[in-house]
Amino acid sequence: MRPVTVYTTDQCSLCMSAKALLERRGISYQELNLARDPDGRTKLSSITGMMTFPQIVVGEETIGGFAELLAADRAGRLTELLAA
Repeated sequence: MRPVTVYTTDQCSLCMSAKALLERRGISYQELNLARDPDGRTKLSSITGMMTFPQIVVGEETIGGFAELLAADRAGRLTELLAA
């Protein structure tokens, strides 16, 4: 299974929803909280092209935020991404 990284920040309801969805599916992930890490936010922007939270990365592929994660899950694409 490809590694999953969830970039989060404090007090982020969509971050909590993304983590809950992954946990319900039994998908382990690494959480990187960038609330107090301006350098990390800059790096996130260079990796994903986004500055919003959450950002979910599977392997080297950026999924996007919670809406994109949910859409991938509903379409069955999330399982494919993990296995690729």
